[in-house]
Amino acid sequence: MAKTKNIFVCQECGYESAKWLGKCPACNGWSTFVEEITDSRKPSVLSGKEPHSYPVILKDIGTDEEERILTGSKELDRVLGGGIVKGSLILVGGDPGIGKSTLLLQISSHIGQNGCKILYVSGEESIRQIKMRADRLELGADDLLILSETNIDAIEGIIMKESPDIVIIDSIQTVYKEEISSAPGSVSQVREATSSLMRISKGNNISIIIVGHVTKEGAIAGPKVLEHMVDTVLYFEGERHASYRILRAVKNRFGSTNEIGVFEMQDKGLIEVENPSELMLAGRPVNTPGSVVSCSMEGTRPLLVEVQALVSFTNFGMPRRTATGIDYNRVVMLMAVLEKRVGMQLISYDSYVNLTGGIKINEPALDLGIAAAIASSFRDKIIDSQMVVFGEIGLTGEIRGVSMAEKRVAECAKMGFKSCVIPKANLKNMKKLDGIQIYGVENINEALEIIIKN
Repeated sequence: MAKTKNIFVCQECGYESAKWLGKCPACNGWSTFVEEITDSRKPSVLSGKEPHSYPVILKDIGTDEEERILTGSKELDRVLGGGIVKGSLILVGGDPGIGKSTLLLQISSHIGQNGCKILYVSGEESIRQIKMRADRLELGADDLLILSETNIDAIEGIIMKESPDIVIIDSIQTVYKEEISSAPGSVSQVREATSSLMRISKGNNISIIIVGHVTKEGAIAGPKVLEHMVDTVLYFEGERHASYRILRAVKNRFGSTNEIGVFEMQDKGLIEVENPSELMLAGRPVNTPGSVVSCSMEGTRPLLVEVQALVSFTNFGMPRRTATGIDYNRVVMLMAVLEKRVGMQLISYDSYVNLTGGIKINEPALDLGIAAAIASSFRDKIIDSQMVVFGEIGLTGEIRGVSMAEKRVAECAKMGFKSCVIPKANLKNMKKLDGIQIYGVENINEALEIIIKN
């Protein structure tokens, strides 16, 4: 007779305890332990049984390129490294309503029209709701197989029977296994369901895309082991009330994790944005203090963004420091450099720094843009709207070189900007471009003399 025991599992990190704890010792989360029933029988020993696979000599392993399926979305294909690899397990996470199901339904329609067989499994919506969304998006997905099911054993049976090329699970938090007594979405259920899907994917060369919910901190709900089990982890970023979305790969066994995809939410679904710099700079104020354009690199793609700063005098003893879309500690450090190296007395001023459009960037190349925007607002001086600045600032006020400076300047020239302030270390290898003047600077004082109009 099977022996069972009760354990308490942290729903944030998967830590197990024999008794209930108010605070998890692993992730420091409060009130995250839930009681679950597990089978205490020891696993059977596999000695004497035929193994499922045998070791292979490294030199005998073929190095042919993996077969990929194009999704019909250039932005998504770029993030994935060239398309969906057959037999891969992909996890897509994002806030509710950000467009995960919409994007997957769109690519299902395109892939299905190219002869691939797709099974769309929904545990949150009925088949009629999916049909209504497909009609609203005007998708030609007549051959798409739709299944509304949450039992992982039933889903596995359908997959084995239909043998699709791609399976979409929306979402993993709704899938459950009958042998486990805990509720769907718990650590045990998510872990076991993902293990079953991984076995199906690798054993039958079927690509499986899993949709995952996120916690209030922005991480994918469930145990961290979930992200270790899959081949690729994609995050949807951006405000659900804004029109654009950023798709970023934080893990990819078949490509780079530096690439991003940019989409715009419209009536007909998510539309690709081929020129994100133009989107980020739309509606930019001209001849206004505290506004400057800087350039960041997202993978191999240069991205022009507007950095805004507002420095306002305060009567309170503790001035406020706020950063949106930029690392807060980085902004505080740059303000200290401006006080020490430039002589700006910011101690009695509230400072608000914002990266417009809701995008989040932590690249040090934005340092010069942040410092220039703060100095412009503090001095109430205008920065030329046809100028782009970028460069990393050190604690001594020096401007350090950045990577791929030539690509950044070429993007500035392409967007019609007339001048660009860059680190002097990057100037020696820079080719001259028609229509744009390039300034090389060594320190923050020299940079501000060029950037801020007198």
